[in-house]
Amino acid sequence: MRVVIAGGHGKIALLLERELAGRGDRAVGLIRNPDHAAALRAVGAHPVLADLEHAGVDEIAGHLAGADAVVFAAGAGPGSGAARKDTVDRAAAVLLADAAQAAGVRRYLLVSSMGVEDPPAPGRDEVWAAYLRAKKAAEDDLTRRDLDWTVLRPGRLTDDAPTGRIHLDRRVPRGAVTRTDVARVLVALLYHPGSAGRILELVDGETPIGEAVAAAGPPHQPPA
Repeated sequence: MRVVIAGGHGKIALLLERELAGRGDRAVGLIRNPDHAAALRAVGAHPVLADLEHAGVDEIAGHLAGADAVVFAAGAGPGSGAARKDTVDRAAAVLLADAAQAAGVRRYLLVSSMGVEDPPAPGRDEVWAAYLRAKKAAEDDLTRRDLDWTVLRPGRLTDDAPTGRIHLDRRVPRGAVTRTDVARVLVALLYHPGSAGRILELVDGETPIGEAVAAAGPPHQPPA
């Protein structure tokens, strides 16, 4: 399987690339900083320079040629303001979806966040609220498209050792989840076509990853 990952130098992306390479899959990471290429090669991924804030659809579609799936794992990151939450967490996700459709790649996994349906009240933590609004807008755009999409909403991310046991469903209680377990869930979703059309929240739990993914909740029903 050839998987193209937007935000290829992110913490979850690097873990995902390592997992895919370990299975013998071809992981391609889109990065905007050439200094990050060595880190991708170290985990077995192929780095491709592409600035999602400035590239056009045709350029990104060219990088997706021959891909079996795309994963949006990019983010503006800590220290960025509300404006970049929109240009990266929303607009870049939309660009990747446009490019996927142009390249004929149907499978699209979007790494979103728990809390997008309950952002902070106006005047409270505006940057975090902007992040959640951007993620929700990216979800809304993707779920309207004729693609085999899955939206994954992890809880609070940690760098703890993975447990391999999770709680995965349309709605789950607030909680934490390790980044490694998120990466492994993404791999399991890629290999489980029945997860297409689902919005899934993810935290640590008691169910093995494969079992949880196979039993993932019902398909998303758009509002009437």
